[in-house]
Amino acid sequence: MGWIETTNRAVAKSPVGRWFKLDGCGHPKERKGSYFLTEMRAGIATFFAMAYIIAVNASIVSETGGTCVCREPPTAGAIPCANNTEYLLCKADIKKDLVTATAAISALGTFCMGLFANLPVGVAPGMGLNAYFAYTVVGKHGTGPVPFEVALTAIFIEGFIFFGLAALGLRQWLARVIPRCIKLATSVGIGLFLTLIGLTYAEGIGLIVGGTSVPIALAGCLDELKGADGQCPDSVKMRSPMMWVGIFCGGVFTVMLMLYRVKGAIIAGIILVSIISWPRTTAVTYFPYTDLGNSNFDFFKKVVDFHPIQKVLNVQHWDIGGYGGQFGLALITFLYVDILDTTGTLYSMARYAGLVDPVTQDFEGSTWAYMVDSLTIAVGAVMGTPPVTAFVESGAGIGEGGKTGLTAMSTGLCFFISIFFAPIFASIPPWATGCVLVLVGSMMVQAATDINWRYLGDSVPAFVTIALMPFTYSIADGLIGGICLYILLNTLVWLIEKASFGRIVPPNKDLKEPWTWRSEGGIMPPWVGRLAKDPKHFWRRSPQPSVSDTEGVAERIVGKTVEFDRDAPVATGRDEKTA
Repeated sequence: MGWIETTNRAVAKSPVGRWFKLDGCGHPKERKGSYFLTEMRAGIATFFAMAYIIAVNASIVSETGGTCVCREPPTAGAIPCANNTEYLLCKADIKKDLVTATAAISALGTFCMGLFANLPVGVAPGMGLNAYFAYTVVGKHGTGPVPFEVALTAIFIEGFIFFGLAALGLRQWLARVIPRCIKLATSVGIGLFLTLIGLTYAEGIGLIVGGTSVPIALAGCLDELKGADGQCPDSVKMRSPMMWVGIFCGGVFTVMLMLYRVKGAIIAGIILVSIISWPRTTAVTYFPYTDLGNSNFDFFKKVVDFHPIQKVLNVQHWDIGGYGGQFGLALITFLYVDILDTTGTLYSMARYAGLVDPVTQDFEGSTWAYMVDSLTIAVGAVMGTPPVTAFVESGAGIGEGGKTGLTAMSTGLCFFISIFFAPIFASIPPWATGCVLVLVGSMMVQAATDINWRYLGDSVPAFVTIALMPFTYSIADGLIGGICLYILLNTLVWLIEKASFGRIVPPNKDLKEPWTWRSEGGIMPPWVGRLAKDPKHFWRRSPQPSVSDTEGVAERIVGKTVEFDRDAPVATGRDEKTA
């Protein structure tokens, strides 16, 4: 017996092993194939898959300017304080704050997700939500309809609304009520939105710029070579060395690693581009000999340093009277997008780990998972970050064998350690993360293949959702447009069918995806039912039903037996060999 097996067996027999239901712990719901050292390795794999969010989130959100004040008079068609040294230095401090805040909230949320929900899922500020926060709600350098402080207030309130919805089971139900085509289209639209951001100058490789006679124009030149209208002259287009370093080292190199399924491919590409961009004597340096470059380089030289959150900590502004409409729109959009994002990711990761009940379509620890996520959103708002959500990159750790919350706790510890390397993460240039946004976008648009393109009542609202998000530069506008069109089209079809007594119906209506507000698993979570039956012991889980019992429940719920594989796991987390 080697030391690895000895360690795994010792931990499994301990209270820790029983709490996390490790293989060999003796718990009736132990998760077969889950071992302590495997969980630790899986957690590290998840961290390397997620670590890019520290730099990317800080870079995106800092573009709002945070709490920095621009004293320049506004100029039509121009971004305020774009060349103001004092403002840019303040914005650099905001980015440092956000590096610490992102790492800290990711560490806290992921650790608690593992400890309380016992799920191998990492959480961090969500891609897409941070872009919506930065570019639609607050706007670049605060040019949006809602100030930075008020937007954080909306996120703080959202977190507690989520907590109530999660505790009562309504969050899961709301996610199921949204038509499937709109859910899938939301993912695709956000993917295109992130791609657009990754191609711009502020947060990407600088391949495109806002046009004059056309909405978007080809760019790829150095900032100092742009004309007065912000355009790149034809003679210098596609000549930026930063752009080409980002494309080949941050894009092509990363894709090649991903093709061969190298763990941590995304962070490897970011590191490579960053290392190339750190020397001050090169044409692609991130630290030019300017006041801003000197300030950034002085911070970078510290390497290991704890940077306290100073400018974005607890800055919520509760006087929302002057922003009622926009505040409400932002709050509702954060709610809706986060419901889809977190619920979809948690469900897919739980299914990947074999933890989903085939009848109720719920997964073990779901209520705790949603409540942890909700409270983390509120705490993150206090720290100055956009809404926190579960990350699909958690699949990297699950693929390494992670099955329990120990994987998430290991990832959380890695994020905690990264807090003390803020000078490194704050010095990652935008052209190092631009292609990452494009790659994340390419992965998100894969959901388009699952959209029901055969029935126009589903496909057209989905397409409108997808198109409006990047073209209006607003996730909210895309969601509103898609949902309104879905309701309009399908309501008209229903009215015509009723008015004609069923004689006038679309020829291919049988291809329409079914929709219902009912949920097979019920609306309320299991603890509510236990509370009604036995208030003293409602916190205790019911014994695990057998497959035959589960079939009986299915008959009572839907009126017929639900067919499923008897060899599949039934909410136990066991693999096929042991089910």
